[in-house]
Amino acid sequence: MAELFNAVVQAIRQDELCAIVTVLSGDEIGRKMLVRRRRGPDERGPNLATVGSLGNAALEHGAAVHAAEAMEARRANRVSVTVEDRELDLLIDVHVPQETLVIVGAVHIAIPLVTFARELGLHTVVIDARPIFATQDRFDHADELIRSWPEDALREMTLNESTYVVTLTHDEKLDTPALIYALDHPAGYIGALGSKRTHAKRVAVLREAGVSDEQIDRIHAPIGLDLGGRGPEEIALSIIAEIVQVRNNRKEVGA
Repeated sequence: MAELFNAVVQAIRQDELCAIVTVLSGDEIGRKMLVRRRRGPDERGPNLATVGSLGNAALEHGAAVHAAEAMEARRANRVSVTVEDRELDLLIDVHVPQETLVIVGAVHIAIPLVTFARELGLHTVVIDARPIFATQDRFDHADELIRSWPEDALREMTLNESTYVVTLTHDEKLDTPALIYALDHPAGYIGALGSKRTHAKRVAVLREAGVSDEQIDRIHAPIGLDLGGRGPEEIALSIIAEIVQVRNNRKEVGA
């Protein structure tokens, strides 16, 4: 029980997406298990690691599957699992990290993008090493304005499934290191501004830096849904719309 308690405390302190499963019926009543994501495969669920025991391997497998679904939906759930002709009730509590939008580049598009993100309840962070762009007058509505090289700033953050990273500068010195760092973490969304031609050049640079094709495929580029807009506000709208689409696990508009 101490190991489970310590693992739960650590996960919550790290603001990690996780679920706590509690058995509500049967001989295993009161038993608890922590379910969290990990990068490697696990025999009890897709990319899941567990701490604690529910006293039954089949029950733990079913609980992990339901916990993964609850984490995907970002909400608690009460479910029934049939194990050896017994129906057991489970309560699944989900800890959802604060959703954060990290914007690399204090450019004009970033101004309405911060506004849209805050309306959706996202914590907003704008990062730019260029003092002429990263001014308080332009971004007094952002939760955080960081005047720093993006890679350095990102190293001070926790990038998890509830973190959405967008690069907007068109400056390889700023965007590329930020993308390389973000791609090495389980950020829920990574998008990069630029045309298909720009992205093709970006991909070549990333490959040269040792980034795998699997990682590169995580980048949404050209960034945003194709809404046909061209102005800063319309581009910002397309970006936040794509983030919402990804957050809600929709593959395509109308899916």
